[in-house]
Formats: sequence, structure tokens, C-alpha cells
Amino acid sequence: MTSLDNRRAIVTGASSGIGAAAAIALSAAGAEVALVGRDRARLDAVAARCPRSRVIVLDVRDAARVREELGRIGADLVVNNAGLALGADKLPDGDPSEWATVIDTNLKGVLHVLSATLPAMKTAGRGDHVLLGSVAGRQVYPGGNVYCATKHAVRALYEAQRLDLAGSGVRVSTVDPGMVETGFSGVRFRGDTERAKAVYQGMTPLSPEDVADAILWIVTRPRHVNVGEVVLWPTDQASTTIVQRR
Repeated sequence: MTSLDNRRAIVTGASSGIGAAAAIALSAAGAEVALVGRDRARLDAVAARCPRSRVIVLDVRDAARVREELGRIGADLVVNNAGLALGADKLPDGDPSEWATVIDTNLKGVLHVLSATLPAMKTAGRGDHVLLGSVAGRQVYPGGNVYCATKHAVRALYEAQRLDLAGSGVRVSTVDPGMVETGFSGVRFRGDTERAKAVYQGMTPLSPEDVADAILWIVTRPRHVNVGEVVLWPTDQASTTIVQRR
């Protein structure tokens, strides 16, 4: 395990869930972490657990602000995590305005962060860019349609980066988890807490800390080792559609 001392990290979607857990793990390992998200109060709460951290309140959909705020940090470690799902309707019943929010956050937001932070890494000849993908980027499931499409696109961006950054010294990785118990389902089901709880009923999902542990392992490998793809499943989950419940 290599040290993260003197590393400058950015974590998007850091106000809760996987982003918060990743920020805390990177900070504990010695990195200076910029916590990026939309909720100042939640970001401040996470920052209280992260020595040498700073809070940046922004929406990754805002390309100009992302470039302005993140481009000047000179980060050499980025966890491109911000994302969401809205609804589980079949395509004919979907809401185009919700599709736009999901696409603008999960795909265009990822691109905005990528564009703002990769040039400095390329110039320095080193760095780590970790995408937060999903098993939904590998297997489509009923009601997943647009969300799954965005995560398939994130996987394509991972593969494109590996080609475009070949020889640059920048390592590119994707972490693709299955079911993780966060606020994700609550957002997807528009605040319906009972429906959100039912997603994890009778099974043991991954925790945000499980995913953060994988991210930390990736970025602390020796410089000649690039862990490209990590897929994390709960033991109770065999696929996006097969879950063992008790």
C-alpha cells in the first residue's frame, strides 16, 4: 500500500453515501480532499471527519463552474462519483425531464469533471481517475432503462480514457458495485422511504464503506499497477435481477 501523503484528491457527490465514505477513507490515508456536492450542511458534516479537507458547493451539471472550481486545484486523484437515478418506469411511461436530469448528471457531469481535472494530471505525468460505475453498466434490468444507459456510457468513457491517456502516466479505473445501501433508492423513488427500504429487505447489501475500501485499494497500488475494473456484488446478489432474500 503506497501512501497518499501529499496527494490532492477531489471526490464528487461527497455529501453522503459512497462519496462521503470515499472522502473519509482517502483523508484517513493522508490525502488532502476537496469535497464536492450540492448540500453545504452535509458536506460540512463530512468535512468534520476529514482532516485537511475543503468544501466546494456546486452541481456537476454546471460545466463552467466545474471547470472554474475544480480545474484550478491541480488534483492528482479524482473520484468521479456524483450520480443518481429517478424513477423505475418503463420507457413508454418515463418522464423526459427526469431522463434529462439523469443524463446531465450521470454522463455530462462525469464529462465535465473529467475535462476539468485530467489536463493537470496529464501535464504532471501521473494521477488517478476513478469512475464510479455500476453493475447497471454491465447488465440492464427492468425499469432501469435510462439509468442503465448512462452507466453503460460511463463504462465506455472508462475504456475511451484508457486509450486516450495511454502513455500519459495517468491511471484510469472503474468501480462497479451492485446493491449498496445508501440514499440512492430514496432519491430514485422520489422520497418514498418504504419503497426504498424494500429494495434491501431480506438481504445484506454492500455498504458505502465496502466500496470506499475498494477505491482506496486501487489508488494505493504501486505506480506500475493500474487496477482497471473492479466489480463488487453483495454475496446475496447474483445479477441485477437475481437476489437471494431471506
